[in-house]
Amino acid sequence: MDQTTSAPQASSAAAALSAPELGVIVPTFNERDNLPILVERIARVLDGVDWEIIVVDDNSPDGTDAVARQLSASDRRIRCIRRIGRRGLAGACIEGMLASSARYVAVIDADLQHDETLLTAMLSRLRGGDIDLVVASRYCEGAEESTLSAGRARGSRMASAFARRFLRIDLTDPLSGFFMMRRDRFIELAPALSTQGFKILLDIAASARGSLRAAELPFTFGKRVHGESKLDSRVALDFVELLVAKLTNDAISFRFVLFCLVGLTGVGIHMGALALLHAFSAQSFSVDQTVATVIAIAWNFVLNNAFTYRTHRLTGAAFIGGLLRFEVICGFGAISNVGIASLIYGQHGNWWLAGLGGALMGAVWNYVVSAAFVWRVR
Repeated sequence: MDQTTSAPQASSAAAALSAPELGVIVPTFNERDNLPILVERIARVLDGVDWEIIVVDDNSPDGTDAVARQLSASDRRIRCIRRIGRRGLAGACIEGMLASSARYVAVIDADLQHDETLLTAMLSRLRGGDIDLVVASRYCEGAEESTLSAGRARGSRMASAFARRFLRIDLTDPLSGFFMMRRDRFIELAPALSTQGFKILLDIAASARGSLRAAELPFTFGKRVHGESKLDSRVALDFVELLVAKLTNDAISFRFVLFCLVGLTGVGIHMGALALLHAFSAQSFSVDQTVATVIAIAWNFVLNNAFTYRTHRLTGAAFIGGLLRFEVICGFGAISNVGIASLIYGQHGNWWLAGLGGALMGAVWNYVVSAAFVWRVR
C-alpha cells in the first residue's frame, strides 16, 4: 500500500505549520476590559493578513490572563504568556517577540490609546524590504495634538529630546510604545536589551547604534477607555537608568550610583538624629551614636526599597524582615569601613585617602550583600 503523502496534502501540511507573517505583541497588566476590544479591532484591521497575537500578562490580579485564554479558546491565533515573579513592560515585550515565529513583530499597548489601523501601513513599509523598523510617532510631521496632560506631554517631549541628543537616535519619538520591526533584526539586538523599565523602543534604537533603517508614521495618542495608567514617578528613574547604561555601554551601574546617593542622604539623617539625641538625651555619646546609626540605616533601607530596588520592592512582613537584614549587613559594612580605613592609614598615613577607601569598601559591601540577601537580586 502506497503511503506516500500526496502533493496537495503536503502543501496543506506545510501551510498549517508555516509561521505567520505578523506577530502582534500585547503586554498587559490589569487590562481585562480593554483586551477583548483591542483583539477584535486588530482582527478586523488585519483581515487578509496571516497574523498572531501574543498577550504577555504580568500576572494581573484582575484576571486579564483568563480573558486572554478565553479569546485563545475561540481563535488559536491568539496566545497568552502569563509571567509570574517577573514584571515590567520592556521584559514583557522582549519575551513576546522572542516567543513569536513571525517574520515581523509589532508592539501595541492594550489600553486602546494606540491607533491599531496603522498596523497595515506599518506592515506595508516593512514588506518593501528597505526598512527594518516603523515607529508610530506622536511628534513627526502630520501628527495631531496628543491627549496627554500638559505635564506628561512636556515630560515626554523633554525625554525624547534628551534621548535624541545624548544617544544619537534619529527618531522624533524614541519613547513611543507602538512600533513594528523585522524579527530577525530584533533577534540580533535582543542580548543587549534590558528587561527593566518601560521604554523598549528606546533601548532597541540605542542598542542598534544607527544600524536600523527606520521610518515613522504620524498618529494621535488616544484616551484610555478602561483601567488606570501604569506610568508613575518610577518611569523617570527607568529612563535615567537606561540613558546611563547606554551612554556608558553598561560600564556604570545606575543602581549602585543610586544606592550611594541614598547613602549620602543617610549621612544627613545620621547627623541630624545625633544632634537631637546629644541635645536632649541623657545617654552617653556612644549610645546616641548607635541610635543615630540605626535610624540612618533604616532611612537608607526605606529609600532603597522605594527607588533603588523599586522593581523588587518589599512589602508587609517581607519589609520588616528586609529591614532587619539590612541593619545587620550595614553594621558589618561599618566594621569593614573602619578596618580598611585603619589599614590604609597605617600603611600610607594619609587620612583622607584612608577615609575614602574605607567608605568605598563599606558602600560596596552594603550594596553587594544587601542586593543578594535583602532584595534577592544579582
